[in-house]
Amino acid sequence: MTADDRYEKGLAARRSVLGDAWVDRALDRRNAFNSDFQEMITRIVWGEIWTRPGLDHRTRRCMVLATMIALGRWEEFRLHVRAALEGGLSVEEIKEIILQSTLYCGVPAGNHAMGEAERVLRELGLLADGADAAG
Repeated sequence: MTADDRYEKGLAARRSVLGDAWVDRALDRRNAFNSDFQEMITRIVWGEIWTRPGLDHRTRRCMVLATMIALGRWEEFRLHVRAALEGGLSVEEIKEIILQSTLYCGVPAGNHAMGEAERVLRELGLLADGADAAG
């Protein structure tokens, strides 16, 4: 498979996981400085890793959420919470990922993840306004 083939395969996977709107915004922001980066992550992250047969997208989504909690990468966590919900994970499954990650990443990380997930759930209309569960 050529680099161009991996890019096209990766672009399809990236769109499937993150949605067209997100990918279009990322690609529209390409410039002379970041275009090589955008090409690389599309080709390698999405075209070589996300498309491997060893794990399905559902499992990979769960792993990404847990990893973002561990790293404290909250902007990516929110992106992948939204993508996971749109890709078939339930609110209950997101909650379970956060609870499991709390054991291994610590209560402060779990507490913050719960609040970030609630923010996304509210934006999507999946959680009624009220007191936050985190805290």
